Amino acid sequence: MNRNENIRDLEERLIEFAVLIMNLSEKLPKSQIGKYISEQLIRSGTSPALNYGEAKGAESSNDFIHKMKVCLKELRETFISLKIIKAKPLIPTDDSLIRCLNECNELISIFVKSIRTAETNRKNK
Repeated sequence: MNRNENIRDLEERLIEFAVLIMNLSEKLPKSQIGKYISEQLIRSGTSPALNYGEAKGAESSNDFIHKMKVCLKELRETFISLKIIKAKPLIPTDDSLIRCLNECNELISIFVKSIRTAETNRKNK
């Protein structure tokens, strides 16, 4: 698989993850707490796909790394929100919640590695 295919695959995963998050947020209760967590989850869970689009158009390696770190920050925030949903529990722990947790964790790992690689490449130039 070449670099462009990896980029496209990551973009597709981020879009699919955003849809998973939106679907999960629709399951949350309409209580004050449910609405608050839902709104927060939608913001942080859809943001990585949008910010990754900006990272692909970065003007420099520093800009790329910065935008990738924004994606990582949002993924970590989403992961915490998902853990709160599970711990409360705001909804029963089902396949959709577990899938979101697992995918978010995998995406975090991908972004950590990508950022490290980009920082190494920047230093070696």
